[in-house]
Amino acid sequence: MTKAIAFSAFGGTDVLHPVEIDPPAPGPGQVRVAVRAAGVNPVDHKLRSGAMTGLFPVTFPHVTGFEVAGVVEAVGEGATEWAPGDEVFGPTGGGGYAEHVLVDAGNLARKPAALGWEQAAAIPVAAETSWRALDLLGVESGRTLLVHGAAGGVGTVLLQFARSRGIRVIGTAREANHAYLRALGAIPVTYGDGLAERVRAVAPDGVDRVLDAAGQGDVLPLSIELAGGAEHVLTIADFEGAARYGVRVSAGAETVHHHGPALAAALALYEEGTLHLPLHRVFPLEEAAQAHRLSEQGHVRGKVVLTVG
Repeated sequence: MTKAIAFSAFGGTDVLHPVEIDPPAPGPGQVRVAVRAAGVNPVDHKLRSGAMTGLFPVTFPHVTGFEVAGVVEAVGEGATEWAPGDEVFGPTGGGGYAEHVLVDAGNLARKPAALGWEQAAAIPVAAETSWRALDLLGVESGRTLLVHGAAGGVGTVLLQFARSRGIRVIGTAREANHAYLRALGAIPVTYGDGLAERVRAVAPDGVDRVLDAAGQGDVLPLSIELAGGAEHVLTIADFEGAARYGVRVSAGAETVHHHGPALAAALALYEEGTLHLPLHRVFPLEEAAQAHRLSEQGHVRGKVVLTVG
């Protein structure tokens, strides 16, 4: 049997509970990974609360968790690029809050020996989402991108990807995170009342594209105004607002073409010594509920991660 954290009904953090399940057997093109660390993302608590049932239907008991780092334990037919004992990291289709999880072999990347388990587990979702958002927005070198929620996990990696592409980034964050954003090459502005004036002060000609990675507050109408149209705005966090204002939303359905390039880009930055993705807090798997409470509060700088075993 393998231990996991699951929920058997939608609700608050109290619905999370430990379960024991049979270790999954890898099918064709899959590997079973013995998990060492799992990333915690806003989508996890949104699934748990029932807020995303229209996009991601689940069956109970459900084990969430969409990114892991660990050791290959068993290999399915055709997954010839991996062997038991390989240290890997990558995105999952769910089930990451567990001692073992099945992962599509093509979604995995080899973990550098010097890269810690917790750090590796923090990378996949932030990297893939950032890469996907930049591609969907079509931001070109020399253009200006406004990012709401720039100090979070996605924002942190996106700023680094954007910098490598020659994109100028303005990032909204509370003032305590402004020095952090400057260190990542962004121009920080404080969110809240008067945001439009503060953005115009640093970008008098407006912005070319906007990414909403926060989903907090009514920033989408303001974003449409600043970018000159709803077609220039993308949200990964405010699905109701997207429908209301005609803004594009990306919830991860387009990920199939982005995993490989995103992880490769993140690893390239790591090898250069420039990849920066702080761990806001690390919890043991058994304290997943506490990790969810922290994630729900927002204001997370970098990533929250669970350690397993």
